[in-house]
Amino acid sequence: MSDIIRLLPDSLANQIAAGEVVQRPASVVKELLENAIDAGATQIKLIIKDAGKALIQVVDNGKGMSETDARMCFERHATSKIKDIEDLFRLHTFGFRGEALASIAAVASVSLKTRQESEDTGTHIAIEGSVVRQQERCQTPTGTTMTVRNLFYNVPARRQFLKSTTIENRHIIDEFQHVALANPQIHFSYFSNDTEIYHLPISNLRKRIVGLWGNAYNEKLIPVDEKSMELVQIMGYVGKPDSARKTKGEQFFFVNNRFIRSSYLNHAVVSAYEEMLGTKTYPLYVLFLTINPERIDVNVHPTKQEIKFEDEKAVYALVNAAVKRALGVNNIVPSLDFEQEAVFNFNVPKKTPISLPPITPPTNDIRLTNNTIETDQRQGNFGKGFERPTTTSTRGWQDLYKIMADHEVDLPTEYISPNDSTETIILPSVVNMETNLAVEGQLNLAHESQIVPYQLHRQYIVSPIKSGFLLIDQQAASERILFEKYAQKQQVVQSQRLLFPRNITLPSGDALLLREILADINALGYDLQEFGSNSFVLHGLPADLLGKDNEQLVIESLIEQYKANQQDLKLDSRTALLRSLARQSAIQRGQYLSTEEMNALIDQLFGCENPNMSLSGRAIFIRYDMSDLERLFGR
Repeated sequence: MSDIIRLLPDSLANQIAAGEVVQRPASVVKELLENAIDAGATQIKLIIKDAGKALIQVVDNGKGMSETDARMCFERHATSKIKDIEDLFRLHTFGFRGEALASIAAVASVSLKTRQESEDTGTHIAIEGSVVRQQERCQTPTGTTMTVRNLFYNVPARRQFLKSTTIENRHIIDEFQHVALANPQIHFSYFSNDTEIYHLPISNLRKRIVGLWGNAYNEKLIPVDEKSMELVQIMGYVGKPDSARKTKGEQFFFVNNRFIRSSYLNHAVVSAYEEMLGTKTYPLYVLFLTINPERIDVNVHPTKQEIKFEDEKAVYALVNAAVKRALGVNNIVPSLDFEQEAVFNFNVPKKTPISLPPITPPTNDIRLTNNTIETDQRQGNFGKGFERPTTTSTRGWQDLYKIMADHEVDLPTEYISPNDSTETIILPSVVNMETNLAVEGQLNLAHESQIVPYQLHRQYIVSPIKSGFLLIDQQAASERILFEKYAQKQQVVQSQRLLFPRNITLPSGDALLLREILADINALGYDLQEFGSNSFVLHGLPADLLGKDNEQLVIESLIEQYKANQQDLKLDSRTALLRSLARQSAIQRGQYLSTEEMNALIDQLFGCENPNMSLSGRAIFIRYDMSDLERLFGR
């Protein structure tokens, strides 16, 4: 048998490596920016065209490279960072594997111009598909200019799977922000399609945050500074609780100035806020951890955004304590003054209790019809030893319901008799009217022919049906109804004009995204026009959103939801916007609904093409049969 194992050509090996290192244009941006920082640059310019598919260029004023180094940097596993295995655990710089430039040159057309300050001329190298096409001396400023064109031109399958321009731009902005935040001592500028998106002069961290996301962030920041800890030093900023957002936004961890992702440390920060955050809200934080490189391992993933700590639990505890201390020092964490008894006095309005006649449980169910109590007519009476309630007794029941309403106390769930073909609403037999009636639900009195839903925790709707009941998620149901309503509209949705136009100012990255989808947004009923570099003027909103208190928040929420829809669910632009608009306009969890509103919601839900599944792919309602309940009660 002939030998079948052979070495791969360098060009093919580089393309395989590129699949791991160069996943999208943002991967190239990250590598080139980090190389510029390692070169000691104080000014770095990033130039992008067509979301990096056509052009990625990084210009720096660093120390540059010699002619030999310029040629060697494109070889695989050629690096100036490592001499022996121990160096892997003492790294303070970024790139070190020597794979990035070789991988990039394997799937793009790359041009390098570089010059050291001590040299009169520089070096120009042009490479396509790992093949050196040109190498010569040239005139160029001190530093390095790296130009990458036509990414994945020779790997069409990879290029085909790139996302939309909007999504790829978002990833590039993310990588740019990571590097810019970690290096406020460097002047950064970012151009996209000949428009300057960011201009960030040398500054401190606070000014850099404001430069990236706008002046409004200056008031949101709480400093964190714990430099006395032995294991790890922590500094940076966290956001005030009222600045937390409903979507994951500005949350950044840096370990030794390297951006990392860590759900474990994220939990440490969020838990430090304890009960200061609302449901499913995410705080702002930009935190820098400085730790001995020998206590961490950054060589666990090609992107180097995941690291291992030698003592992860200790780091978690220290991060949690540092954030708690920062919130406490800035009087964010509420404190209890045990010197004042008034702290524990609750101003609950006092109600005069009513006297109710003693009621003994009847042998059959009591029916509530037209605010009166009636017996099952098939029985004819309450049973042996019982008399029909008097008018006074009936008024006592009504007074009781009034008291419960005044105190916002809910009564037990209505039930439907499984044997009653008329679907009569029946109140369970009362054993003791002086027991605690603070049970979830609402009492809805109605005619026997009606089915009356009620609201549970202002989040779910319980709708009785003949065979049991449905438990409906009110927000998911509303989102589904509105999404299908918007999706069915073929014409442009009319906008409702605002009485006074509202100026909207956004961070540069969000402003870039909004400009790209502005026409689609206005087709959904918004009237939003550009007004300066990062400013817009809002003249109108879709009818379903009219009356919102904060128009700025409406636009910010739309953008965040749009980014999440496109990134997480891989949706096209129109569908992502429709989902975002539906979520903005929908009934929210915690919103009170009247009986009429609940009935309307239920009717509209079951008029949808897909009433079963929410926009997130979860169930909108769950059905409970009487047989299920009987099993739970052991019947």
